[in-house]
Amino acid sequence: MELIKHLNWRYATKKYDESKVSEEKIKQIVEAVNLTASSCGIQPYRVFVISDPSLKSKLGEGSFNGQIANCSHLMVFAAFNDVTPDYIETYIQMSENQRNLPNGAMNDFKNALISFFGPNSAEANALWSEKQAYIGLGTALIAAAELKVDSTPMEGFDSKHFDNLLNLSSKGLHTAVVLSLGYRDSENDYLAKMKKVRLPIDKFSISIDDN
Repeated sequence: MELIKHLNWRYATKKYDESKVSEEKIKQIVEAVNLTASSCGIQPYRVFVISDPSLKSKLGEGSFNGQIANCSHLMVFAAFNDVTPDYIETYIQMSENQRNLPNGAMNDFKNALISFFGPNSAEANALWSEKQAYIGLGTALIAAAELKVDSTPMEGFDSKHFDNLLNLSSKGLHTAVVLSLGYRDSENDYLAKMKKVRLPIDKFSISIDDN
């Protein structure tokens, strides 16, 4: 299984060299995230891909994660502040159009979603949206590894600082997690040549059979 080889190759890169990831590879990673799973299929987050050196530098101010400023591209996973009936209506209409269904064919599903999310507080829906963003993050990590693009998932940043610089509040979004992309600086990254450490499978995975 090639995927296992790719995952053995990847690690949380600490230092990047100055090489730039091609736009073609970035597009493939973004497409992989767009195709990943989300609960109810409604994709309650957006992904910002930042390559502007000045903006990356500003975003990295005050963070111990130097990768924010020094990577080739920075992916910001921004979750919804709420899941509103208007968004559900729009998403269901798009689904009907893409599937060549008559208008209203998915009304039962639409109404079920509105009934589920409507009574929730905005805070509860925002937290749920963040969890969906993390599913996308996982897919981005795997896609990058397959393309031999190094990456670092990060939470060690000031989310309000990110929200302000990217003007996310006006878009109904907030920063959930970020992922730097680039190529490892093998000479200066202390982790680059270290063996990957993971639990033995029999300690990590517990099988419950029918015996």
